[in-house]
Amino acid sequence: MATYGDIAAMLGSRGARVVGQVMAYYGSDVAWWRVIRAGGHPPREHEDRALAHYRDEGTVLIETAAGYRISPSARWRPEFSDE
Repeated sequence: MATYGDIAAMLGSRGARVVGQVMAYYGSDVAWWRVIRAGGHPPREHEDRALAHYRDEGTVLIETAAGYRISPSARWRPEFSDE
């Protein structure tokens, strides 16, 4: 899992919203459920569809009063190097 901001940073941008727009247009062609919001929540309005994928993949989830969020342990944090 990576947040919209994580992906923007990997691309050298601060435009998390642009990543969201790209996902809205082209996300059906990729594992869209793996792009999460900064707080660990699944994409808005796709919580139920995403939950099925998370369960299939064994993603660690945290129950909340509002539903669930993805455990920080499931988040991918790339190692950037200056090489």
